[in-house]
Amino acid sequence: MTVTSLRPAGSVISGASVGRALLRGVAGLAPPAVALVLGMWRIWAPSAWTDEIVTIDVARRSWPQLTELLGRVDAVHGLHYVLMWLVGQMNGGLDEFTARVPSAVAVAVAAAGLSWLGRLLGGPRLGLYAGLLLAVLPTASRYAQEARSFAFVMAVAVPATGVLVKILSGGARARWPAGYAVLIALLGWFNLLGLLLVAAHAVTVALRRPDRRTLVHLLTALAAGLAAVVPLLILAAAQSSAVGDAAPVTAGTPFNYFTWLLTPGQATLPTALKLLLTGTALGALALLAVRRHKTPPLALAVGVPWLAVPPLLLMAVSFGHPLFAYRYLLFCLPGLALLLATAATTVPPRLQLLLALLPAVPVYASHQAIRQEDSRQWGTHAVIRTLRIHDAPGDAVLFSGARCGLIATAFKEAFTGRSDLGRARTAATLGALDHLPADPALLRQRLTHTPRVWHITCTHLSSTARQAATRTTAVQKQALRGRFAAFCRFLR
Repeated sequence: MTVTSLRPAGSVISGASVGRALLRGVAGLAPPAVALVLGMWRIWAPSAWTDEIVTIDVARRSWPQLTELLGRVDAVHGLHYVLMWLVGQMNGGLDEFTARVPSAVAVAVAAAGLSWLGRLLGGPRLGLYAGLLLAVLPTASRYAQEARSFAFVMAVAVPATGVLVKILSGGARARWPAGYAVLIALLGWFNLLGLLLVAAHAVTVALRRPDRRTLVHLLTALAAGLAAVVPLLILAAAQSSAVGDAAPVTAGTPFNYFTWLLTPGQATLPTALKLLLTGTALGALALLAVRRHKTPPLALAVGVPWLAVPPLLLMAVSFGHPLFAYRYLLFCLPGLALLLATAATTVPPRLQLLLALLPAVPVYASHQAIRQEDSRQWGTHAVIRTLRIHDAPGDAVLFSGARCGLIATAFKEAFTGRSDLGRARTAATLGALDHLPADPALLRQRLTHTPRVWHITCTHLSSTARQAATRTTAVQKQALRGRFAAFCRFLR
């Protein structure tokens, strides 16, 4: 039998074209796959902390209870709460693991989006490097393992920037401006501070100086997207939020912000490893500045404002109204990954290898650190484990503050059969984020029928919750004094 391969005259399949096709495929698939694997790596290990416990508690409420809450408080996180509520409905309930998995998926989406954006700006190699860098940075994994909205904001910010690039590159067909409007609206609904990205986009547009037709398309899309966020702005203006204490803005804040993007938390790594990681990144950016003539111009016009403009604006606002928290700027992390990847594409292969090897140890150490049980502010797992080992029938719990008591509702199964003596009404029935504490008379009455009490004190709370917890703790200690030798377990 003879098999003959026939091709039209003039058609040649070259090794170079096959290589480019393979690179495009890897650039599209590898970053989200790596991001998802790293996001799921020991995602169950860290203890849930304040904000995550609020998410789990809110998402476990009935739909009427959820809508009542959002009409009163924390509507700024409403879209995320609704998504978590839907996840709980599909899974027959929500727990720590299932509440975190959507964030891991969101980071994978962001990595895929940055790979696409990199290909738009500089080809498959830039796309592959940018997507992989975002996937392996420890800060991305840290928020892939947190049941809050920040990973979702990043997952929307990346394609929004990609659509902007398509429009600036001549893709002014109706679908791109329409897509931009939808993504800007989603950005605001996931977190209003995500709209700081619009300022970065404005700088990019100013640097590129598009023609009038393109500019009109962009402004129209932006106006439509922002208009869709107006109802949330109006509602949020009349509400308080579950936001914790803002970090003070000092001369060191810009450097701390840059370091946080590379490794989350100022105490995640020993100083020497942190300096190695930060120094390598700064060195790569210095190389980029020196060799900027070899980079795609639009890559710099996109990446530099994305990295720098939102934090500068948030710092400026925070001088008058404290809002600065590093996690609100997670959506700037892809901007840093894009710039570092652009730097890598401009240097020889040997220097690329050096830039990859130098941060390997600190990156690995940071990944290990963020997956430890005690890597979050609350030691929830340790408390639950202690109760399971040492408690006895008839034991009760007493939480030091209303938000602290959400542990018993978010981890209902772990506290089954253990009465919460300090709670008069649950947050769910109040349409609030905090339980109503029992008055002193009710607490004393409950204590008379309790053989032993586990007193759980939460010390890491927002300023408002901390003040309420301090008052509640004073009442509880007075009621306990003289009757119990209470066992105290502190949640840091």
